Amino acid sequence: MIEWSDEDLMIRDAVRDWIEAEVRPNLDALDAGEMPPYDLIRGLYKTFGMDEMARASFHSRLKKERAAASGTGEDGAAEDGAAEAGGGNASMTMLPVIELCKVAPGLVSAMGVSLGLAAGTIMKRGTAEQKERWGLDLLTMEKVGAWAITEPDSGSDAFGGMQATARKVGDEYVINGSKTFITNGPYADTIVFYCKLDDGRDPRDREILTFVLDRGMPGLDQSRPLRKMGLHSSPTGELFLDDVRAGADRLLAAGAGGGRESAKQNFVTERAGVAAMSLGVIEECLKLSVEYAKSRELWGQRIGDFQLIQLKLAKMEVARLNVQNLVFRHVEMQKAGRTPTLAEASAMKLYSAQAASEVAMEAVQLFGGNGYMSEYRVEQLARDAKSFQIYAGTDEIQVTHIARDLLSR
Repeated sequence: MIEWSDEDLMIRDAVRDWIEAEVRPNLDALDAGEMPPYDLIRGLYKTFGMDEMARASFHSRLKKERAAASGTGEDGAAEDGAAEAGGGNASMTMLPVIELCKVAPGLVSAMGVSLGLAAGTIMKRGTAEQKERWGLDLLTMEKVGAWAITEPDSGSDAFGGMQATARKVGDEYVINGSKTFITNGPYADTIVFYCKLDDGRDPRDREILTFVLDRGMPGLDQSRPLRKMGLHSSPTGELFLDDVRAGADRLLAAGAGGGRESAKQNFVTERAGVAAMSLGVIEECLKLSVEYAKSRELWGQRIGDFQLIQLKLAKMEVARLNVQNLVFRHVEMQKAGRTPTLAEASAMKLYSAQAASEVAMEAVQLFGGNGYMSEYRVEQLARDAKSFQIYAGTDEIQVTHIARDLLSR
């Protein structure tokens, strides 16, 4: 794939028009954290029929799975949440991400966690009953999901440093612990929660369990949104669990590799998606920078005539082409039914996140004093892009995954 098809461009333009009408007028409220993003996301889903596509795909898949379980039909292969929403159309998945990230990357974070991580985990690991109970509402964005793994003292050591526990008491589990930096945490209706089985073993050797929790359960407290540097259109919060009781019906199947493998699969989805998010930021920063370089004059000539400004623009274009190629590669992999390895997804995230942050900061520099002012927008994009180098695993963690894969060959 070397360019978007005519059909892809029609989808892109339709999404772009919707964003101009619905998102840009609310950008100040989103960036101030005054407006939760969920009604806008639901509006996107309804406008483009993504909710109905997800609903039809869900029922078709569940029918196949039930038939396979009874031995009367074909097996229903596992699909991730993004594929469910887009009906398997890779462009319908990627193009809204790219276009939204030109304006408000936080909307993509909020949508991606609810759909790709929370719903995706349930659809991969849940029973048919669990999928019906929680999956469909998340896939159609009727409810908001959170994916809770990060803790105050674990960070990059997500599994080894995990302290949240589940203790078996009769037919139930009693869950205790806290999570932080949880996207959608303050508003989530459904929470996919990772913790360790409290079975007396050394904490680092304990089995990882995955539960589905609901807002309002006794002992579950969801904080208000945290203040942060950027990505204000994506609410982030903390979760506190004090003797929360969960029945076995809330426990997702361990599957091959248990909860650790389930989380790693989601890391792949999340990290590969950062390439599309980065492309949106890069394209918008480049567009704004070119427009400014043509219109801004110093010493009687436009600044675009100065070689130092031309160098900045040229490097932005190189970054755009490189990240776009990563996105195209990912689209082709999706079409071929192939999932990137953890190392491949880490490489995509490492490069694209660094490129987006560097391009956004260079855009601020190109704009000079105006670039430091929020009305020129590159300031917001620079703050938002920095988060790409931190969430879903820091740059440093991506390096370790890439290097370990290389050294293991």
